[in-house]
Amino acid sequence: MSPKHPYVGQPDRQFWKKDPGVSTPRSFDPVSTLPFKLTRSDKIITAGSCFAQHIARVLSEENFTHFIAETPHPMVSESLAKKHNYGLFSARYGNIYTARQLRQLFERAYGLFEPIASGWEMRDGSGVVDPFRPQIQPGGYRTQVELDLDRKQHLKAVRTALESADVFVFTLGLTECWSDTRDGAVFPIAPGVAGGTYDPTTTEFKNFDETETYADLHAALEFARSKNPSLRIILTVSPVPLNATFEPRHVALSTTWSKAVLRIAAEKATKAFDNCMYFPSYEVITSPQTRSRYYAEDRREVTDQGVKHVMGLFFKHVTDDKPRRQSAAGKERGDRRVKPRLSGPNDRLHPGENQKNKQARSEVNRPLARAKGSTKHEEHAAKVEALNALLCDEDLLDNSE
Repeated sequence: MSPKHPYVGQPDRQFWKKDPGVSTPRSFDPVSTLPFKLTRSDKIITAGSCFAQHIARVLSEENFTHFIAETPHPMVSESLAKKHNYGLFSARYGNIYTARQLRQLFERAYGLFEPIASGWEMRDGSGVVDPFRPQIQPGGYRTQVELDLDRKQHLKAVRTALESADVFVFTLGLTECWSDTRDGAVFPIAPGVAGGTYDPTTTEFKNFDETETYADLHAALEFARSKNPSLRIILTVSPVPLNATFEPRHVALSTTWSKAVLRIAAEKATKAFDNCMYFPSYEVITSPQTRSRYYAEDRREVTDQGVKHVMGLFFKHVTDDKPRRQSAAGKERGDRRVKPRLSGPNDRLHPGENQKNKQARSEVNRPLARAKGSTKHEEHAAKVEALNALLCDEDLLDNSE
């Protein structure tokens, strides 16, 4: 006898009311069957938006091989290397927000695209910043020559990372960007925010739709596979809402539109490429099951508890290992990502660094100095705050002068 209707006999995970996360948020587990698993020996490279930094950090803390292709000069101290964002990602490309930006990074690394924009002058005239990673070098570079030399080394590291990796983890973050009208180069942030000058005759706003985003993502992944045919791919969508939108509407509307576009592109990519999976970090953080508990007071930044939930599921489903740490916030952060082996850029610091990110990095990258009499509770809160501090170009966006 045939069932009464086609849903009879389907697994509980396909029915909302039967999800244990409805009553117990910590039990929420939307991960489906995945095509492969990771081992600790797999070389994993990471890239993407701000949330990707959390994934990279936890992989390092759990002794997975977060492959770092761009390392500082051996004479550069570990603390200084951290301040200059070595080990944040597999190479010092900073945040890669859009699929177009990823595609162009690969093309630039292999000499297939050389943008007209090569350096943005800093507002105080003390140096220049890289238009494609404007906050990667605290205080910028003293000269364009210094920037060009560092960029050459950086793009070589991108090639090394791509060709050496077993797994590529990419977090899609945004659809909005600013583009150079002269050659189509896209920037992680608008000229004038972290350097350079906004000129509407040479810079235009773009908001990529689902067709454009998927085309760029497909091209980037296809290019990566052409250089590394056995590369396995993990795609995620950042759960961090937009900090600002240039569309004439509420930022919440732009956030939902953007995330929907990214989610569609990621889904289509998993169907187009073998050994390409989507991991639902976005759904874990944003779904009603978790009651918005995984956002900080600003309702934008993801808390350590949210990161732990995501990564707990990651280790459960994507690896054969359980996470070793009891609490990421309950111990001093031992950063094993930066191992000084290769040549690095000039280590000079400049005074023009954005104060918010400078403070965030200083909290992450040095032992916490506490006044006499500070309580354990205060120290714990400070560690949690430092743990969740991220380098984020978007944080610079504001509507004030």
